[in-house]
Amino acid sequence: MISVLIVEDDPLIAEAHRTYVSRLEGFSAVAVAHTARDAMSTAAQASTAQTPIDLVLLDLGLPDASGISLASALAGLRPAPDIIAITSERDLEMVRAAVAHGALAYLLKPFTFAAFRDRLERYQRYRSALPSGVDAASQAEVDRAMAELRIAGDKSVAPKGAATQTNDDIARAIRDNADGLTADVVAKTVGVSRVTAWRYLERLADDGTVTRHTDYGGAGRPKTRYQWR
Repeated sequence: MISVLIVEDDPLIAEAHRTYVSRLEGFSAVAVAHTARDAMSTAAQASTAQTPIDLVLLDLGLPDASGISLASALAGLRPAPDIIAITSERDLEMVRAAVAHGALAYLLKPFTFAAFRDRLERYQRYRSALPSGVDAASQAEVDRAMAELRIAGDKSVAPKGAATQTNDDIARAIRDNADGLTADVVAKTVGVSRVTAWRYLERLADDGTVTRHTDYGGAGRPKTRYQWR
């Protein structure tokens, strides 16, 4: 079982990530931290208790310190946890900094459960590909493990036949409205047709990223409202 520490300052998003982890076989969300201080304390205590954290899902925008500095501090633990950076920051310098400080993968918010699952399952295969113990692996073993982390074309971000940018825009529109939105409102917000918005929303609902709610109030046919999970 891969133990996971979720580091995210927004309680709702942290809970969403915890729920995502719970849906994956072989992973266990053992703790949630909302600040860099709490994250470091949790990881250090786990290491001292000889139950070290295997993987940190690290939000880079924390209120008390940068995620980059936290990643650097986590690297000082023995054993050091692996890190998957999670952020809405699209600055390439930030991406490079996260990788330079030990992030094995990078997830941009908002993302679907499929994208989340893909990253963690690749990480799981990466761990399995490396031999157990502390002895140095062969070049072939290292190459095989690193290949599991590489993503060709990133097909998991958007469903087949879907444009990644449109998928992200629609997911963001739902996430930013706590009460949820109908396909009509999403279409106007994003600038696509209602049918297009509906198709993307249905994919997100099938994927578990959003939930469907039927509103029966008012005249006319009931409307489906989509809400961030």
